[in-house]
Amino acid sequence: MKKQELIHLHGLLAEVSNYYEENAAEDVDLTDYNDLGVRPTSIHKSKTDHKAAVFALAGGITSTMATEDDETEAVPASAD
Repeated sequence: MKKQELIHLHGLLAEVSNYYEENAAEDVDLTDYNDLGVRPTSIHKSKTDHKAAVFALAGGITSTMATEDDETEAVPASAD
């Protein structure tokens, strides 16, 4: 994947994170992502830096969603 494509993916994942936080009323755990200090607008950062940021951002989003899924599965569905 080219650096420009990776930066684009980084930006898309950042938008997904923002959208999820707004609509799920739950904060995404972005501790690892924030520690990297790489944002989609950090075009001067290396391709490797953006790749690490994409993985950290995707990991934060998926782990938050998995936690939410675990909590919602505990509630039994009503039979109609």
